[in-house]
Amino acid sequence: MEEYRPKLVVVLGPTASGKSGLGIVLAQRFGGEIISADSRQVYCGLDIGTAKVTAQEQALVPHHLLDIVDPQETYTVAQFQQDAIAAIAGIIERGHVPLLVGGSPHYIQAVVDNLVIPSVPPQPELRTRLEAQPLPDLLEQLEQLDPQSATSIDRHNPRRVIRALEVCLITGKPFSELRGKAQPLYRSLLLGVQWPRPLLYQRIDARVDERMRQGMVQEVRDLLARGITHERLDAFGLEYRFISRWLRGEFASEEEMVQRLKYAIHDFTRRQLTWFRRDTRITWIEGGAQMEEMGIQIVSNFLLEEHKE
Repeated sequence: MEEYRPKLVVVLGPTASGKSGLGIVLAQRFGGEIISADSRQVYCGLDIGTAKVTAQEQALVPHHLLDIVDPQETYTVAQFQQDAIAAIAGIIERGHVPLLVGGSPHYIQAVVDNLVIPSVPPQPELRTRLEAQPLPDLLEQLEQLDPQSATSIDRHNPRRVIRALEVCLITGKPFSELRGKAQPLYRSLLLGVQWPRPLLYQRIDARVDERMRQGMVQEVRDLLARGITHERLDAFGLEYRFISRWLRGEFASEEEMVQRLKYAIHDFTRRQLTWFRRDTRITWIEGGAQMEEMGIQIVSNFLLEEHKE
């Protein structure tokens, strides 16, 4: 007989797909609590630029792993994995349904597949040296030290590349050799939200415009006033990187910065989808009018399976 594993509902999808709203609807319907799986929403003060759920939305359903880290600190996938597993355990103890909701593929995979992550703590001095190097140079080093990781890693994400190099240099072993999968802790339903590409890009562009109206530039100024450096903002990527660079005079106008940011988010979304499409376990539903109804039906069937065992 198969060993009992608690159920975990995962709601994922690209930027601006509507997964956060769907997660709230599902949590309300099935008595759930939400664990955020977003690599930037863990940081305090990164609100508008990360589309963090509002205080009003958080009041509808308990949310976990939001605003738990100072932006000056480093928060690793291994830390997220530990914190998420602890949060899920608490939700299950309360008799509620855990929902992991977000768009950071590596964070989701760390929990769903119970990844074995190298226990190498961040090395601030080494990271500073690596961060000063151009991404192509970092990739060249990784190709020499760990060809397998260089092939499978998100080559557009400096943080991922630097972390792989950090582990290689500290342990003397390839990052890929130190990672693996343990027995999964949960029976997971992976529910993905998808849109036709042109519509998704329209949603992204509209959301960028709305964020600008909400005060995204002021949010970046506030972070700078708190002592967050431009280099740190650059590491957060996308909105924070582009606004930081605009404030430093790297764009001719705000309009140019916003347009370049939209294109960068389109590119980021393509990489998100490439990662997600590799996972054949994901059940995809179309965004739009029928999304909530379809999601409720699929999750209902998944949760009822438990009573048949």
